[in-house]
Amino acid sequence: MIFSEWLRRQCEAEWTAVVTHPFAMAITKGTAADDDMRRYLEQDFQFVDSFTALLGAAVASADTFEARVPYGKFLGQVATTEEKTYFHRALAELGGTTEAPLEPATAAFKGLMDEVRAKQDYLLIVTVLCVAEWCYLGWASHAEEPLPEGFVHREWIELHEGEEFRAWVAFLRGELDRLGENRREEVLTVFRKAVELERAFFDMAVSQG
Repeated sequence: MIFSEWLRRQCEAEWTAVVTHPFAMAITKGTAADDDMRRYLEQDFQFVDSFTALLGAAVASADTFEARVPYGKFLGQVATTEEKTYFHRALAELGGTTEAPLEPATAAFKGLMDEVRAKQDYLLIVTVLCVAEWCYLGWASHAEEPLPEGFVHREWIELHEGEEFRAWVAFLRGELDRLGENRREEVLTVFRKAVELERAFFDMAVSQG
């Protein structure tokens, strides 16, 4: 069994709870309530800075040039293209703000991102990035055609599904497979924590509804 799949299976219950979370499934169907979607996107936007910094740390700490290139490419997409534009349009549509105070689940996940970035430990950086992106591909892949008509739901799905995003997740998994075997338990600890935080983040979206 490849290492990334072994990691996922060690967290099977939590992983399944994330990728089939009722709120995530509501996004795929276009039925997530506006207030829940607004709160969720307000909080998700708060990750943009830490996530961008984490991608930069991956560029700096990667052990090969070939590994640095995909991070640099994705960093440009997050910072300047579709995803940042989407947040502003979606939050304007929902009456939200880009300056919402952090919910505890958001602060905890940002804390994990900042912790591994500060260590400049490439393998742990990859671990957190892989969980974040693979989980999102996991729930978005449940969406069926036709996608929701409203752009708030439809474009969020499209940002986390499709050939290019699948290739990005495959790259991250490949880096875990390439480097993780000799640090299995350490990587598993971080992987499991990130999965638990992903579940808490989705729970947060509906906890006040």
